Amino acid sequence: MKKTLSIIALSIIGFGLVSCKKENKETQSSEAVATDSTAAATPVTTDSTAAPIAGTTPETPASNQPSTTVALSESNFDFGNIKKGDKVEHIYEVTNTGKNPLIISEVKPGCGCTAPDFTKEPIMPGKKGKITLHFDSSSFDGNVQKYADVYANVEKSPIKLTFTANIQP
Repeated sequence: MKKTLSIIALSIIGFGLVSCKKENKETQSSEAVATDSTAAATPVTTDSTAAPIAGTTPETPASNQPSTTVALSESNFDFGNIKKGDKVEHIYEVTNTGKNPLIISEVKPGCGCTAPDFTKEPIMPGKKGKITLHFDSSSFDGNVQKYADVYANVEKSPIKLTFTANIQP
């Protein structure tokens, strides 16, 4: 009897774990679709003197701050050909083109192969900050495209930064 109850309990627990993982994947998929549709509607220029980015407020702590606008030196970078296992990085320059301090609250990469660093202190109007994305190519072959979402007190947040690489053996 105890053995039967143990088997039933383990079955229920196992089913619960499987359904949580499945639900988590479905949630991630719907979030990815929402993020991608936001990115498609967010024109980001590659010229730091170009027009500022504007849109909706983020759902992060920076949303409590007054909104500002930013210009990016670029939003997409191509590493070109790199060897499998190479660890590379690229710095994206952010310029505060608004009237309030720019506060980057979070940079959230799309996967564990990418690690961010960013300017943590407020970026004053007219000043520049940096977002660095570090990429580990160990787990990839061929062409890859990766991204990171930047949450800040700008109207269209998150801002999507992307990079590509062709990983060779």
